[in-house]
Amino acid sequence: MALPAVRYLVPFHPKQVPHFFTDVLIIGGGLAGYRAALAIDSDLSALLVTKSTRWESNTSYAQGGIAGVLSPEDRFEDHVADTIEAGGSLCDSRIVEMVVREGPRLIRELIDWGANFDRSGDQLALGREGGHRRQRIVHAQGDATGRELIRVMLDRVEVAPNIAIWENTFTIDLLTVDGVCRGAIVWNPQHGKTLIWARQTILCTGSAGQVYRETTNPEIATGDGLAMAYRAGAELRDMEFVQFHPTVLYIAGSARHLITEAIRGEGGRLIDRDGYRFMFDYDPRGELAPRDIVSRAIVAQMAKTQHPCVYLDLSHLQPEAVRARFPGIAAICARFNLDLARDRIPVRPGAHYMMGGVIIDDEGRTSIPGLWAAGEVTSSGLHGANRLASNSLLEALCFGERAGRAAGAAAKQTPEELRPALISNPRIESVEDQLDLVDISNSLKSLMWRYVGVRRLGEGLREAARQIDHWCQYVLSRQFAKPVGWELQNMLIVSRLIIEAALIREETRGSHVRIDFPETDDVNWRRHITLRIPQMRIG
Repeated sequence: MALPAVRYLVPFHPKQVPHFFTDVLIIGGGLAGYRAALAIDSDLSALLVTKSTRWESNTSYAQGGIAGVLSPEDRFEDHVADTIEAGGSLCDSRIVEMVVREGPRLIRELIDWGANFDRSGDQLALGREGGHRRQRIVHAQGDATGRELIRVMLDRVEVAPNIAIWENTFTIDLLTVDGVCRGAIVWNPQHGKTLIWARQTILCTGSAGQVYRETTNPEIATGDGLAMAYRAGAELRDMEFVQFHPTVLYIAGSARHLITEAIRGEGGRLIDRDGYRFMFDYDPRGELAPRDIVSRAIVAQMAKTQHPCVYLDLSHLQPEAVRARFPGIAAICARFNLDLARDRIPVRPGAHYMMGGVIIDDEGRTSIPGLWAAGEVTSSGLHGANRLASNSLLEALCFGERAGRAAGAAAKQTPEELRPALISNPRIESVEDQLDLVDISNSLKSLMWRYVGVRRLGEGLREAARQIDHWCQYVLSRQFAKPVGWELQNMLIVSRLIIEAALIREETRGSHVRIDFPETDDVNWRRHITLRIPQMRIG
């Protein structure tokens, strides 16, 4: 893998940029970041830096809900078993057990904090999604769970006297001195670059769906945290495992909108262009099979029927109940003159979630001293090769709390004196010709979708690697002055890491489908692939 060894994306010198000091720096404003901030002791200062507004994150778009054992008919053992089965035998069973058992407490905490989850009478309304054998998903306003969680978090974060939020601030790179994370270099339009020095740093930047042409992720999901952690020397794991959500609204010329899995949990059917309900041809669980299986089936049926999508059909359900249960999705469909309750809704898979990421332990500690992480940017061991529906918000809550608590405790043991003069990055000669960054970005997204999507082939992966290596040679060596350049550099790095791991894993497992190696090979590949500058490890 020929990624240029560029440590910092921008030039800086400690005598030429402003400095800011805090006890704990949290990078990222989604559910994991806010929960981490709230877990830090009030006698410590915490600065939360977010790339866009405080409301904008993958969490805000989460529709399905949070999985937890909340019913007398359910058991922890069942939730654990469902998670491990979906994860293709690569989950860490100890981590799965820990997260699942903490679920009810974390959900009750949200309720105590004012979360308005949907109810049936005086009980929580529990939904069911693909891969779950029980009804155990709590949701809010039908299909607006993520938005409700961010509201609850911000209600507490914004009144906490020790927590400050910097919005519209792009984190360019982690600062490291002698292999220890000491904070980050950030940029915003008002102040330019700033060096933030922190006794401990928590990475909660979400993931990288924007490296794909078809994705449910917002525009900010460009893999910045993954790339900056890689440049800083952190170990990343399971980068080949990208989850493609089976049902993304497919309207030519429009943004791609997630159609929550809960629709299939409520009885929605998948049909092809001819009206044939095809899922039972691929799996006895039909529409309630895990996401990787449903995505593969949809792609196969699209190929069989020579049609660009399949359709969700809810016309056999009560229309009023459908519109009441999924008001947000009904409104999105209505923009395109589609009635969710009566019309066939065109859908196809889209990149949705990264199972892989920065390796953390059960407290959120990474391989770099002083750096912690939580949420989708991590590889915690919970998801394995494929995430079980509605386990992501649960993971963000669990590890956000743990990372915040542990980082705060570590900050109290870390001396305050920092020596900023130790670190700088020189300016390089500027290249006169201008690059069309949007064109390269669009070409990258199309390349990744074509060769590194739901189905992969060694020849296509190698072609994608050659093309990205070529772009890297003249894009990564430059120093850009604005986020559009830094995002492209990050997307190239993350894409190349996904391809490298996908080439190495010569089998099909979970969300990673090699059509030239269609079988799961437990003898050789029931293990993880770890990537790190300058080495790669399988184990």
